[in-house]
Amino acid sequence: MENISKIELNEQAVDALKTSAKWSMFLAIMGFIGIAFMILGAIMMTSVMSMLPETPGPFGNMKGLISIIYIVMAALYFAPIYYLYKYASDMKNALLASNSDLVATALGYLKSHHKYLGISIIILISLYFLLIIGIIVFFATSGIAASRF
Repeated sequence: MENISKIELNEQAVDALKTSAKWSMFLAIMGFIGIAFMILGAIMMTSVMSMLPETPGPFGNMKGLISIIYIVMAALYFAPIYYLYKYASDMKNALLASNSDLVATALGYLKSHHKYLGISIIILISLYFLLIIGIIVFFATSGIAASRF
């Protein structure tokens, strides 16, 4: 793709990108620490749940499920945190070297971060919508709500 127009960054834009990179690095480090706590939580839950006596029924079979949920959440959080980290580190290096190609790479990581979060929000809203429809259908077909009135 041919570069049709060039954009020059003034001092205010460079300062804003530096500040953005610093805060993004802070948030990425906090995110990695959060992921580490999730993994530690999964390990702790596995050891705590293994000490509980076996109980019949659905709760007895759910011992490992909590740990798996923690691991899955940590895995889902890794990609956007990694993209944020790459944006911050590449933007810092790009501004130090005054390299526009590195700025483009860094902004690509920021785009990926925002895209991941946007798709995640769309998925969560869809799941909430389906949950609400499921609850309405459940109460409409079970007669629980009608028997109270």
